[in-house]
Amino acid sequence: MKLGVLVSDFRNMDDTLSRLKADKLGVILVSNGVYHAAAKEGGKKSWVLEKSPHLYVLSEDLQSRGFSEAEIDTRVKSITYSDLVDLIFNEYEKIIWI
Repeated sequence: MKLGVLVSDFRNMDDTLSRLKADKLGVILVSNGVYHAAAKEGGKKSWVLEKSPHLYVLSEDLQSRGFSEAEIDTRVKSITYSDLVDLIFNEYEKIIWI
């Protein structure tokens, strides 16, 4: 199964993400979840970036929080709303929001 996970918060949800099993797991950072792509805590990058090789951040949400695409981790691909729709309909069989 191909599972897309929309992450919309910057709180600790490691337990939830760790329990998800999929052939392809995509993590899509939206709303306050974009902080995982750009912010560092104590000099460390977010643990969410280790959960999947398929990482995306919604560029509109990133910009509305004062970050530029140059500030995000290189493993994360910046996408638009149009790209998000394409991912939902073409790349992933199931989508969940946490």
